[in-house]
Amino acid sequence: MIIADEPTGNLDAQTESEILDIFKNLAHNENKCVIIVTHSKNVCDTVDVVYDLKLNKK
Repeated sequence: MIIADEPTGNLDAQTESEILDIFKNLAHNENKCVIIVTHSKNVCDTVDVVYDLKLNKK
């Protein structure tokens, strides 16, 4: 299992793409569970499943 908190947060587009390719390879070819916490729409558009967490204010 790999848990990554904003792994592409301060990266240029090329490096972001390379990191996401590494994660995809680990998930699809190495049977690893990859959990990414992100604010990036780019990352969300790339992954298999997205869980959107929202804060309920009272």
